Amino acid sequence: MKNIQALADKLVANIEKVIVGKRQAVRLVVVGLLCEGHVLIEDVPGVGKTMLARSLARSLGCSFSRIQCTPDMLPSDVTGVYVFNRAKQIFEFRPGPVVSQIVLADEVNRATPKTQAALLEAMQERQVTVNGTTHKLPRPFMVLATQNPIEYEGTFPLPEAQLDRFLLRIHLGYPDLEDEIKVLEGQKLAHPFDSLETVVSEEEVREAQDAIREVYLADEVKRYIVEVVRATREHEGVYLGASPRGSLALTRACQAWAALAEGRGYVLPDDVKRLAPYALGHRVILSSSARLRNLEPGDVVKDVLKNVPVPRGEARKAG
Repeated sequence: MKNIQALADKLVANIEKVIVGKRQAVRLVVVGLLCEGHVLIEDVPGVGKTMLARSLARSLGCSFSRIQCTPDMLPSDVTGVYVFNRAKQIFEFRPGPVVSQIVLADEVNRATPKTQAALLEAMQERQVTVNGTTHKLPRPFMVLATQNPIEYEGTFPLPEAQLDRFLLRIHLGYPDLEDEIKVLEGQKLAHPFDSLETVVSEEEVREAQDAIREVYLADEVKRYIVEVVRATREHEGVYLGASPRGSLALTRACQAWAALAEGRGYVLPDDVKRLAPYALGHRVILSSSARLRNLEPGDVVKDVLKNVPVPRGEARKAG
């Protein structure tokens, strides 16, 4: 697992040349990449959401495409279309922007539900179907979607089925004083993104993605994960809790975090407590009474983590 940690450190350090002072958020995006999952970045404009996605793709040397979501966008604008080639007298498939390795769906909540649904098959099945023909997506494949938590006029909130497809939801936030000064200094003559180099190959990423699945989970840790997820369904302020997909997402995220952050080959309960707010918060639907009390999904996850007993058994693999 030390190789995965070294790979992740190299990738994070390269991205931090552009995204200053947001190591936790950058690490979580790398977690999403190694888990073969997708990440929803929710924050105000101008904090670097788009640049984070572009920096990740440049650091990997992967193909990158951007979908600027608007209300008049059609599903075919995402998946692609068949165009008649008069010279060959056949219809040829022209792939849409989702047929790429790193896909940025910018302001995804401005697209209509019909267009948002076009991403569902790609995100879950890693394929697109156009005119009855299925086209496989490349590997690695990752969707980074952004949305603005303010200015809801003219937007279409993501349905629960769409939100559940995201492994993690993260926030970047404003930089602190010193970091914002570094941003100004770094862009004095040129943007640091222009000189960003590829530091990790696609093959290395694929090998790391396969290796993540070998990170050990003790029975006590597995039970703890399930108990935390089940507790979100039974909380008094929740209308609908996290699904079994939430358990799988939290498990995979903890495996990736253990390997990339500390080079461990096993998951600790502390990993679960660290990752649960990012993996479960967007899967919790509050009851109307909870919303009236200004309760947030994150508050529910914190309450659950505080009340579910933490296992004290041995997390390491015997032998």
